[in-house]
Amino acid sequence: MANLIVFIRFYNYMILGYFLAICSIYLVLNIISFKAIRKYTHKITHIELKNVFRFSNTKPISLIAPAYNEGNTIIDSTKAFLQLEYPQFSMKKVYFGVIENLNTKPLRGVYMSSKYPSLIVLDKENGGKADATNAGINISKNPLICVVDADSILERDCLLKIAHPFMENENTIAVGGIVRIANGCKVKQGRVLEIGLPKSWLGKIQVVEYLRAFLFGRTGFDSLNAMLIISGAFGCFKREALIKVGGYKSDSLGEDMEIVVKMHEIIRKNNPKARITFVPDPICWTLVPENLPSLRSQRIRWQKGTVQSLGLHKKLFLNPKYSWVGLLAFPYFTIFEMFGPIIEFSGYVIVILSYLLGITDISFVAIFFTVAVLYGIVLSVLSVILEEMSFRKYPKVLHLFILFCASVLENLGYRQLLTWWRFQAMVEYLFGARSWGKMEKKGFTVL
Repeated sequence: MANLIVFIRFYNYMILGYFLAICSIYLVLNIISFKAIRKYTHKITHIELKNVFRFSNTKPISLIAPAYNEGNTIIDSTKAFLQLEYPQFSMKKVYFGVIENLNTKPLRGVYMSSKYPSLIVLDKENGGKADATNAGINISKNPLICVVDADSILERDCLLKIAHPFMENENTIAVGGIVRIANGCKVKQGRVLEIGLPKSWLGKIQVVEYLRAFLFGRTGFDSLNAMLIISGAFGCFKREALIKVGGYKSDSLGEDMEIVVKMHEIIRKNNPKARITFVPDPICWTLVPENLPSLRSQRIRWQKGTVQSLGLHKKLFLNPKYSWVGLLAFPYFTIFEMFGPIIEFSGYVIVILSYLLGITDISFVAIFFTVAVLYGIVLSVLSVILEEMSFRKYPKVLHLFILFCASVLENLGYRQLLTWWRFQAMVEYLFGARSWGKMEKKGFTVL
């Protein structure tokens, strides 16, 4: 019994150390990101991208938007895609091959628009998003491929901004762009005319979550050339790099992460100078779930995809051949993203039980929840402040007040709920369950 009590006390302190570590890492990433974002915004204000692309050797780009059951959003998204500013641009919409390079499910038809020559629609057997994307890659011959979600809206100059790193550095093989939440925004003819916040607190909390994850988490890792994930909602790749790694894995649960980790393993092993980078400014607006069942399905899928991707490429773990990817990013995702739900969930349970059984005192419980909750609130609020200082996408004072409130709520129930769902996902994955349920999809708020 004495040994058990000693172990429980040790585990309590280990959990406390875990929360201190993850919050401190986020704080460091915020500081690194803020410096990088200020440098980026200073640079972008002193160049005119349209003129740069007009007089430079522009790389033609193809946009691929896999679509399945997107009836509520597909028209607005397509209108937005067709309005994008780029000198050499073509668009492929894949509904539901082997054409030349990547194996895919068979195509049923290829349709070219008589009104919009750059618009091509592929109709194919449903093999999943990754398979549909591969079909689009096969039929696209442009050197750059931009992959987006069909339920997303892109700002007109986003392609200019996301393609710019390829012009600046020939070693760039992939670029991720920031994703913002469209719920609550007013859309007209495929454009976001008025930025707003979601009606539900569930949606508002996700605005803060996305700010922290995209604007500061990924910008921080980008500064170290250690990006491990590019959102499936908005990413740009060299076509030759996609072909070299065999395209998207068709049975992957998290194809957006798996393709990036695979690029690190295959391409950066032979070319240490290869860059996978992140641009914080090109805006992609996407819809997020505003009900618990849909949000649960999304996060179950994300967690299973993370576990699968890290497991497939475990040779990167602490491997100095891959620089900061192997020594920092991969261990971070393994410890805090893959095993994090198990550590956090067990931590909450054991700390509470320890107090109820008299193994630990109230002072330790207070310290634990201060670190686990209050530190998290500070980081979320800091993310909102840094966004306001950088891009001011939410300029209204009321918006900022609401986001500050959402920062508090995120750490008082929402984060713990996500931990529980991610814990469930880990258990399901370990027992062979690969499904994640269905998500309810709603349309944009159209003017």
